[in-house]
Amino acid sequence: MNIYKQLNLLTEYIEKHIDDDLHPEILTKFLHTNLYTAGKIFSVFSGQSFSEYVRKRRLSLAGQDLYANNPRVVDIAIKYGYDNATAFSRAFEKFHGIKPSQVNKTTKLSNYPRLIFDDTPRQEKTLNYEIITLPDFTLFGIGVDTGNDSISKDAPQLFRRMINEYEPIYGPVKYGAVLYDSGRQQSKRYYCLWEQEISGFTRINIPKSRWLKFDVGSREAAKIQALSLQFYSEFLPSSKYILRELPELERYHDKTTDFLVPIE
Repeated sequence: MNIYKQLNLLTEYIEKHIDDDLHPEILTKFLHTNLYTAGKIFSVFSGQSFSEYVRKRRLSLAGQDLYANNPRVVDIAIKYGYDNATAFSRAFEKFHGIKPSQVNKTTKLSNYPRLIFDDTPRQEKTLNYEIITLPDFTLFGIGVDTGNDSISKDAPQLFRRMINEYEPIYGPVKYGAVLYDSGRQQSKRYYCLWEQEISGFTRINIPKSRWLKFDVGSREAAKIQALSLQFYSEFLPSSKYILRELPELERYHDKTTDFLVPIE
């Protein structure tokens, strides 16, 4: 038996039945052993119990449901297996840091992604984020053609060149922007951008939108790229958010970076 394949089939099943009754007994179906042993296997590979994992996934999705649809709290509580709204509210606040009634269009939420197991199994970390709305604004800068295989080198190279050539004149670079092809499968161009109008620089118009905002905690290219990878490989496949066909932004300020992804 390929344990990684079976664990992935298990977490896939959980995703499909997340609002159904999910009991630890289903571990035996996928791991082909008794409940005690199956529970041990799951906890060793995931670093948590089956019930804890299901709880985190349900609370992650509950936050997205409340944001997207504004349903009654009691309906979401019932959907995700809580006996009453009070118990759900306590669990929700402990996980997200806010009450369900406080969820709105500029809410800070947390997400725990679906576990994906490979030959180097790991426990995925909770990724905190904020939903913000920004008005339309315009940026000015210089870009470089790039692609998924080369952006990790192209972006830092352009950024360093902009610092050397233009920061003494126009001040620090304020934003980075990644433009994608239709469908967001391939990055096409990376820009370094300023907020003031600069003659001869490309104008990038950003329409009013909602954004997922992640605090990178650093301005280092490697850490920005690591968070971007975590977003696309772990966060997005486990979320219900729909991306807009707008540039992905990096806002540089106060020795940190806001990683901004546009959503419907």
